Amino acid sequence: MCYTQNRFNALLSACVMSLIATAGWSQSLTWLGTLGDRERYAYAVSADGAVVVGWSYNAAGLYRAFRWTASGGMQDLGALPGGNSSGAYGVSADGAVVVGFAYDAAWQLRAFRWTASGGMQNLGTLGGGHSWAYGVSADGAVVVGFAYDAAWQRRAFRWTASGGMQDLGTLGGRESYAYAVSADGAVVVGWSLNAEGWIRAFRWTALGGMQALGTLGGGHSWAYGVSANGAVVVGEAGNAAGQGRAFRWTALGGMQDLGTLPGYDRSYAYGVSADGAVVVGESGGGAFRWTASRGMENLNRTYANLLTNGSVLVRAFAISPDGRYIVGQGYNAATRRNEAFLLDTGFPRRGDVDRNGCVDDADLLQVLFAFGGRGYRNEDLNWDGTVDDADLLEVLFNFGGGC
Repeated sequence: MCYTQNRFNALLSACVMSLIATAGWSQSLTWLGTLGDRERYAYAVSADGAVVVGWSYNAAGLYRAFRWTASGGMQDLGALPGGNSSGAYGVSADGAVVVGFAYDAAWQLRAFRWTASGGMQNLGTLGGGHSWAYGVSADGAVVVGFAYDAAWQRRAFRWTASGGMQDLGTLGGRESYAYAVSADGAVVVGWSLNAEGWIRAFRWTALGGMQALGTLGGGHSWAYGVSANGAVVVGEAGNAAGQGRAFRWTALGGMQDLGTLPGYDRSYAYGVSADGAVVVGESGGGAFRWTASRGMENLNRTYANLLTNGSVLVRAFAISPDGRYIVGQGYNAATRRNEAFLLDTGFPRRGDVDRNGCVDDADLLQVLFAFGGRGYRNEDLNWDGTVDDADLLEVLFNFGGGC
């Protein structure tokens, strides 16, 4: 394979150097510590697993949004001017943009968008008193959540810098919440009351508006996560027996009951990988991971070797786009505290585009054939929306790993 552009010549030369390096197989569990006091939760993780966000109580007993990195530890993101509490729920693919809620000086909750250079930006409301941000697009440009309107009704919103806060409406009832957004910001999911007063999971697009996703035979459903292209939605829905069950929805297959962990009758799906193939959540006080091939597996069993005696992974709230990193909340027996965790499952390896455990010619070819293409997909290894030099280098620098 050869290319006329000078940059490709340099990249292909780097390939020769990379052949001597292999990517080591690694699995690890990191408890993220604290801002000084009890209880903390991790709600989102960057594409490379390097940044985790959530909230923790500090030494003064106030809960604060945090941004964690391995080198810097848990960084307190503060609050809005005059306020004292905050929480983070979403992060961009590169870890640079964090969204959540914070109190202002008037003790009103406000959705925020945080960056290192700009600090915490108040996103306002829809005319009422409070707002809350839950999700953000891969590039950090689109934020979703809920806000009160002038009639003090809670409404799902979609925010952009150019358009401000857009009311996404409802399914006929008074209220709606948005919890997640697709990588490109085009598809929003959450829940809304319908005209009959039932809670229904929804999937929203600008063209189709708010679409109800139904239930598993029961009365209610909630959507909490969406795949990169917006085609797969996950959440919780009631079944005919009145039990809440984790679900995975597609337009073709409808709402699929993902079951429960053995011995339990309830489950909740919170996060999904970019391709929609891996779902994470909670069942019976244990964090789970679901795939079509393996079904629902208890992370406490699969990664028992990483857990000290008595430690438990309770809830898995989010998963990285490639399915490698999982974050959530658990009990750390060593500190005797409920803590946020980062689980590195070790799979897929860095640069392993086709997910077969080996970084080889097939992975290189996939990136080369997709080179220059836009859109979030497996070949976009750094998750910036374009298959480019950075993605090719990711394969080259890890070439031979696992083979």
